[in-house]
Amino acid sequence: MATEVETKDCTALSDAELGEMADICADGPANYDVGLLSKQREEWVLITQVRDNGKLCGFSFCTLERIGGTPCLLVGLASVRRGAKRESVLKHLMADEYRRALLAFPDEDVLVGTRLIDPAGFLAFKGLQDIVPRPGHKASGEERAWGRRLAKRFGAEGRIEDRAFVVKGDGNACGVLDHEALKPDDHDPDVVALFSGLDRVRADSLIAFGWAMAEDLAEGRLGK
Repeated sequence: MATEVETKDCTALSDAELGEMADICADGPANYDVGLLSKQREEWVLITQVRDNGKLCGFSFCTLERIGGTPCLLVGLASVRRGAKRESVLKHLMADEYRRALLAFPDEDVLVGTRLIDPAGFLAFKGLQDIVPRPGHKASGEERAWGRRLAKRFGAEGRIEDRAFVVKGDGNACGVLDHEALKPDDHDPDVVALFSGLDRVRADSLIAFGWAMAEDLAEGRLGK
């Protein structure tokens, strides 16, 4: 059986599927449990799942909406099973969400935003333009404003340090894109440094975003 990818309304998510998702999260550091996952079912619009031979390998809650008129793909709580195919699973997740973004916002550039706790999360942004934060880049006033807008959308208004894009946690698990690289030693040290100020115990996270250009979405180049 080939890899299967499905994106559907969160209202169609069953309790059994939530249990499968919680099993994946048990392998990672984000501290997701069934109770938190159940809340996400109510807070997000879409859920993308990747299965290999019927076995759940990764999932991502997301929504497509406009913020101040700007088309946005917002990725909420997500997790990828710590297996040999983890990077392929992440690509499948994002590719299907980009496909949805194209359907929702044809001929428009789309801002893609999420929260990260590990440098490997930036692999989800492969092919995006003007990624923020990034090493050696001083964020503009508008980029910092986007950081604040996304923090507000993710329920962390007033808790972001908008120069470093770090959101201070409150000690409770929060919905981030939970992904770890197969070979973490290969990370760019300058990218790793972006996460150096995060307090995992406090549940800090890094707000990150980039732009999916209309032509890249239309030609299916993203998530490949």
